[in-house]
This record gives sequence, structure tokens and C-alpha cells, in this order.
Amino acid sequence: MDPSEARRRLEDRREELQSLDAAMADSRRPVELDQSRVGRLSRMDALQDQAMALETERRRGVELKRIEAALARIESGDYGYCLSCDDELLEKRLELDPAATLCVDCAGAR
Repeated sequence: MDPSEARRRLEDRREELQSLDAAMADSRRPVELDQSRVGRLSRMDALQDQAMALETERRRGVELKRIEAALARIESGDYGYCLSCDDELLEKRLELDPAATLCVDCAGAR
């Protein structure tokens, strides 16, 4: 994949993830535990929703780190090569995931 095309796709995805993170900020706030205001089942639902939002935020963070690492590899000229064996990554693999770091063989061995 052309590094400039990869950079564009990675930057677009980074922007999308950052805007999603900002939009979901309210769902991660602490749950109110005042029983006089909210019933037990409603609190349980709110706690479950909060836990799911926190896990989604964690996964977005992991993806953002992968994107930043891929952008750094583009800058250094190492983009498109397996971090384990240094073989060139397949074009289709990079089209599917521009932040991919391992070739199919090395990813399968893990």
C-alpha cells in the first residue's frame, strides 16, 4: 500500500476514534448510588453500561496506539514490513488493516 494512502486512512480513523471518544464521555462518568433516587435494577443497568463504555474506551485507546505506531513507521520508512521477521507485509493485509505489524506467518505463530 502506498504510504501516503496509508497515512490518509490512518489519520481518518484516528480522527473518527477521537470524536467517538469525546461523544461517549458521559457514559463513562461515575454511577449515582443514591437509592432514594434510583432503583437497584436501574443502578445495575447503569453500572453495566458504564463498564461496557469503559471497555470500549480501552479498546479505542489500543487502536489509537496502533495507529500512532503505524504513522511513526511511515515517517521512519519502516512501514509495510513485519516487526518480527522483517518480511514485506502483503498488500491485502495492509488494505484490510493499515496498522498491521506482523505478516500472516508471524501473526499465526503467536
